[in-house]
Amino acid sequence: MFLQAEVNIGMVGHVDHGKTSLTKALTGKWTDTHSEELKRGITIKIGYADTTFYKNKDASQYATEIDAAKDESKFEVSRHVSFLDAPGHETLMTTTIAASSILDGALLVIAANEKCPQPQTEEHLMVLDILGIKKVVVVQNKIDLVTKEKAIENYNEIKKFLEGSSCADAPVVPISANYNANIDKLIETIEKTIPTPKRDPQLPARMYVARSFDINKPGADLSRLKGGVLGGSLIQGTLKVGEEIEMLPGLARKTKDKEVVEPIVLTIGALMAGGESVQQAAPGGLIGIATGLDPAVAKSDHLAGNLVGKKGTLPPVLYDVELEYSLLKREGFDNPAFKMGELIVVSAGTATSVGAIVKLKGNSVFIKLKRPICAEKKSKIAITRRLGQRWRLSGFGVLK
Repeated sequence: MFLQAEVNIGMVGHVDHGKTSLTKALTGKWTDTHSEELKRGITIKIGYADTTFYKNKDASQYATEIDAAKDESKFEVSRHVSFLDAPGHETLMTTTIAASSILDGALLVIAANEKCPQPQTEEHLMVLDILGIKKVVVVQNKIDLVTKEKAIENYNEIKKFLEGSSCADAPVVPISANYNANIDKLIETIEKTIPTPKRDPQLPARMYVARSFDINKPGADLSRLKGGVLGGSLIQGTLKVGEEIEMLPGLARKTKDKEVVEPIVLTIGALMAGGESVQQAAPGGLIGIATGLDPAVAKSDHLAGNLVGKKGTLPPVLYDVELEYSLLKREGFDNPAFKMGELIVVSAGTATSVGAIVKLKGNSVFIKLKRPICAEKKSKIAITRRLGQRWRLSGFGVLK
């Protein structure tokens, strides 16, 4: 019997530290399927894969879906899990923030063969802190590439790096993703550290759209074309096939003078979870919604950043926001006070928008957004700004 994934767990950490390889070891699936990702060997978009963890009936040994299948009589289902593989490259920080907004917990992957912390290891830990993701397991990967002494030295660097953060007491599990070494102990630690959160299915439905797709093959017959697909996570409530839903802010359309965003009302044609078709989706895991939208509108994640729910229940669409903000202390470069007119990037849920600072008052900043966001009051907003030659995570705010 098919059961929907119960929990979303993110893979975060520096580029090339083995997040995608670890996802493969845990799920049997590669999440780097985008052509540019395969060519460059890095994750660019948010990748995701569902799997089932198993537990030995006679002992406390845990196993992946692949290992349990070798002798099904010895194992029973422990839990169904969705993994999100977030980009580790600094230029893709906003994509990582978007991925983190739908996480219940995270694996912070740190390579044993490099000094800790690396730049994005540090930034990703800040994202977890900002968004309040406290259920974290630290994975010391690539132990096959170092001596025992070097692995211990790296472990001590990791523990020192975590001091003072929300992950200070997070367990550290040494593994080799490429050789599947110690993966059973990692699963055991995940099961003990990242519980399935309690969710209320009676609340109004809220789904963060993290991906959107055109699933048609090039040259497909017009009569056989299928509508665009939305991918993301239902954080509360339920959705059913045939229900009418609303998507906000909606679809961006350019007029002669400016860009206008129009809400979209659509009907759920089909629901997918874990590669299976379902009639109803509940919170937890990642789901896909088949729609009647023009597939050209949904291709290449054009609809990512939207919020989906029943019509009339979603929070307001905001072109202007006021944030009560805090700037982060960043080692190695200055993070000065905001300036009037400065361009910054705000990330709310899976939405990202560029905005200009139009007013500063105490610890409040007023921002005029180029593209609106749909967000609840008191939402946590990550702030990215240009520091030196690069865009960096610089602070966070609470929506007033």
